[in-house]
Parts: sequence; structure tokens; C-alpha cells
Amino acid sequence: MKTIQVPRPHFAFFLVLILLIAFPFAAPAEESPEDTAGRLQNRYDKIHSLSFDFIQESRGQLIGRPKKGRGQAFFVKSVDQDESERLPGRMRWNYSDPDEQVLVSDGESFSMYFTSLKQMIVTPAESLQQDMTYSFFTGSGNLLRDFKILPPEQGSNITQGAQEQTAVIKLIPKAKQSQVASIHLWITEESLIRRIEILDHFDTLTVLNFTNIKVNTLSPDDASLMKHLFTFAPPEGTEIIYQ
Repeated sequence: MKTIQVPRPHFAFFLVLILLIAFPFAAPAEESPEDTAGRLQNRYDKIHSLSFDFIQESRGQLIGRPKKGRGQAFFVKSVDQDESERLPGRMRWNYSDPDEQVLVSDGESFSMYFTSLKQMIVTPAESLQQDMTYSFFTGSGNLLRDFKILPPEQGSNITQGAQEQTAVIKLIPKAKQSQVASIHLWITEESLIRRIEILDHFDTLTVLNFTNIKVNTLSPDDASLMKHLFTFAPPEGTEIIYQ
């Protein structure tokens, strides 16, 4: 009787097969909050201008009924004009709802115009450095330097307020005199901020959702555009208050 020799399977083949059955897919390493903050900071370090549409909601016992607003915002980062002069960061928030408001800074002064009150309040722009959106979007702030980076609080919905998948991190200001208790950021895979939740020490929560985000579409070298965006002349009869 003829003996048929069956080829012996290679041991390595079975080992690979067993590994594939036991571990069909190798999950990628989860990004840490510090890594998320790092890639976000790297992304915004390369941005010289930013604009977006926003919806803002605020709620808390101190403000009574929840308040909602919407509009457009524009930021241009501080840049070196030449070796002896540095142009400061500039900002503008145009509120179209529930009534017209304009918050604008040319980097030296900060003006807040309220149509319903027929008033404009003018303060030095230095006061804006405590505002996370201004300092970060204009390049003077740094997440890893200015905040303790933590995972989001339990129960945070990572897709809330955004159409695409987002990561969420929690920020605690390192400055003890900060008026902010905590901040949550929703960050897209393209390292853009889609949503911000700011909680102050009086439990007032301000939520900002961003859409139509445009990066580097405003040229700091366009003097006419810069003047149009970052200066504001209120209507005649407006009471101007300097603080």
C-alpha cells in the first residue's frame, strides 16, 4: 500500500491564523487629551486669519432666561510688519440676532456697540487677553502653556453640535484670577474648533457653535479690508463711554 505524504502545515502559518482570529483588527492608539491639544495648537499656529458663522447660547441663574444670538466673526493674527513694528491681533464679532451688536478690536482698543441701547463702550484691548477666543485665535495664547489639559467630563457628547466626528478636551485655566472655571473644546479631524463651552465661576454656561469656517482668506496686507473690518464708526447720536 502506497503511503501518501500529507504536507505538514508551516507552524508560522497557524500562528498568524490564530492571531488573526483572536485579534481581527488592531485598534489604533487612542489620542490623549494632550496630543489633541498639541495638534490643535500646531494647526492654529499656522493660521493667520479665521472667519466663521456662529450661534451663541448662554444660560445660568445670573442671566435669567436663556439668551441666544448669532452672526459672523473675523480674526486676524498679530504679525510682524517689519523688524521694528508688530501689528496686534484684530477681532470682530457681528451679531445680527436678536439685535445688532458689534464687538471690534484693532489691537489697541476694544469697542462694544449695542444698537438697542444706542451706546458704545470703549476699553483698552489689553482686557481681551483674558478671553480665550481672542488670545488663541489671534496668536497670543497657547493651550499647553495657559491651561491644564484634561479628558472631557463624563457624559459629554463628542458629536454634539457638529456634523463630523470630533474629539473633546477639557481646559482648566492655570491663572488663578481667571473668571473662567472650565472650557470644553470640540475639535474636528482637521484640527479646527467646531464648538466651545465656557463655564464661569457663577455656573453661567456659554456655548458657541461654529459653521462655515474659513482659514487664511483675509490678507493682513490688504489695508482697505483691514480698516473696513476692524474699525467701526457708530451711528450719529450714539453715547460713547470710555472705560
